[in-house]
Amino acid sequence: MNAYLERIAARTLATGGALCLGLDPEPSALPPGFSPDVRGIEAFARLVVDAAGPSAVAVKANLAFFEAFGADGIRALDRIRAAIPPDLPLIADAKRGDIGSTAERQAAAIVDALGVDAVTLNPYLGPDAVEPFLARTGVFIYVLCRTSNPSAEVLQDVLVEAEPRAGHPRELFHQRVARVAAAWAPAERLGFVVGATAPVQLEAVRAAVPDRAFLIPGIGAQGGDVRAAMAAGPARGGSVGARHGGGLLVNVSRGISGAWKGTSGDPIGDPAAAIRAGAAEWAMRTAVLM
Repeated sequence: MNAYLERIAARTLATGGALCLGLDPEPSALPPGFSPDVRGIEAFARLVVDAAGPSAVAVKANLAFFEAFGADGIRALDRIRAAIPPDLPLIADAKRGDIGSTAERQAAAIVDALGVDAVTLNPYLGPDAVEPFLARTGVFIYVLCRTSNPSAEVLQDVLVEAEPRAGHPRELFHQRVARVAAAWAPAERLGFVVGATAPVQLEAVRAAVPDRAFLIPGIGAQGGDVRAAMAAGPARGGSVGARHGGGLLVNVSRGISGAWKGTSGDPIGDPAAAIRAGAAEWAMRTAVLM
């Protein structure tokens, strides 16, 4: 049994929701008193984890927001990782995807050195990009499938022809990605990133891979459909579907980290208290009923 999925199920049961806490500390969007440098983003990220972590099932750190500060940013992320409670899994939102020795070194950096529990990967280069990560048996992989950004449809919604010999129907490219990538590893090791901003596509991907864990971004600031995420998000059947919550994670980043400011953009009080309340609200909005 996969320890990561077991921990996700345990946290889902404990919190009652499927909330994934996104960490993407933008220097220009920090509360008053936090400097717009690596020290400021580290301090704010740690505040967010401390305040919102109890309501979350997992934490997803967007590596770019730390890598932008070079070696100092990586060291800051390493310290944040060490401060995260051991029962709260950490996902590296890396979106890596390469081949050969490059993919191997990416896996070494993200899994071996940083010690994350899961990672997001780009499948465009094929299974070669995933294999070095699969070789690290303790890490779970989320393959990008149908992302939440506005221009995702330009490539991901292209219609591809049927492949009868492979058993693939005529379908959109992101659906084909799901079917093909599902053959690279069992459901205990590999799931998919599917955005809540495209609810029709989300439901179609769920139909194509009913037994896979989903990480769903696009909720909160991007305006994704929470109801669609909760309806189509949990796995249906298989070992993942049998777990509490069905392996579902619904990511909210700015909707929580930005709770310290009101609708006018001005501070509304203690940042930690506002972030704590925001996370609790999102945990309720992503309540798991199974």
